Amino acid sequence: MQKKQLGTTDMHLTPVGFGSWAIGGGNWEYGWGAQDDGDAIAAIERAVELGINWIDTAAVYGLGHSEELVATAIAGMRGRPYIFTKCSLVWDGSRKVGNSLKADSIKRECEASLTRLKVDAIDLYQIHWPNPEDDLEEGWQEMACLKEEGLVRHIGASNFTVDQLRRVIPIAPVASIQPPYSMLRPAIEQALLPFCLEEKIGVIVYSPMLSGMLTGAMTRERVANFAKDDWRRNNKEFQEPRLSANIELAGFLSKISASHGRSAGEVAIAWTLRHPAVTGAIVGGRNAAQVDGIIGAAEFRLSEDEIAAIMAYLAGMPK
Repeated sequence: MQKKQLGTTDMHLTPVGFGSWAIGGGNWEYGWGAQDDGDAIAAIERAVELGINWIDTAAVYGLGHSEELVATAIAGMRGRPYIFTKCSLVWDGSRKVGNSLKADSIKRECEASLTRLKVDAIDLYQIHWPNPEDDLEEGWQEMACLKEEGLVRHIGASNFTVDQLRRVIPIAPVASIQPPYSMLRPAIEQALLPFCLEEKIGVIVYSPMLSGMLTGAMTRERVANFAKDDWRRNNKEFQEPRLSANIELAGFLSKISASHGRSAGEVAIAWTLRHPAVTGAIVGGRNAAQVDGIIGAAEFRLSEDEIAAIMAYLAGMPK
């Protein structure tokens, strides 16, 4: 699997990384419903077995549970994958999630993540959301301190704008940015991706299949039967009129994928990887079979004609 350097770091990443949001399970504000822990661990193990060399998680996923599952899965692995996690989303005793960029909070979060992950240092530590924005500089200064202390190897940002990146770069370099990016969310192509190319900031995109919408396996029936604690029930992309249009898009992608023996999801992922600024795409898997269904995207590349056909289709979709 061909690897690509993440910004100016010493890390060279596979085009696809394992995303562990969904495996955190339900019972929190942005959960995906019940998750079997055995299936989650098997999914991580399968991803690494197939060559994926980085795992992206966050403290808030499952309120710590996702990090614990990652630790269990990688325990004893030879040549373990890089481990990326995030801070700035914290929760209280009632499991209510809030934001903090205060230095003491970020330090506590880092120490807690190190404990849950059972590692001596986090390979890439990221601010999850730049909120509250007034504390952005304080938070980034603490991230730089964590790097100096050796608790984290590299520091990155998630969901930042270009203006917010410009604010923190004078404090300490930004190794990478993690924005949402898919056919249905292409906004970062306008300013963020060109900026990252110019500044040599690595880009690892999330939700390339828009939380499962573009896998080719999504149906109206499946959406109607989402668990009550699946956050996607309240996502506009899973509600009409967008739902029908998005399912039709996935059907169109399936026609392209069929000629290559691929899945619609692999086409959707490959579409994000076509952009020269993108280092890699984060792709979740709740079991080993789902990992098998997307791994082909790591090496599959769309032709110019196929990209043009996709762009023409997207232009005709309802806004």
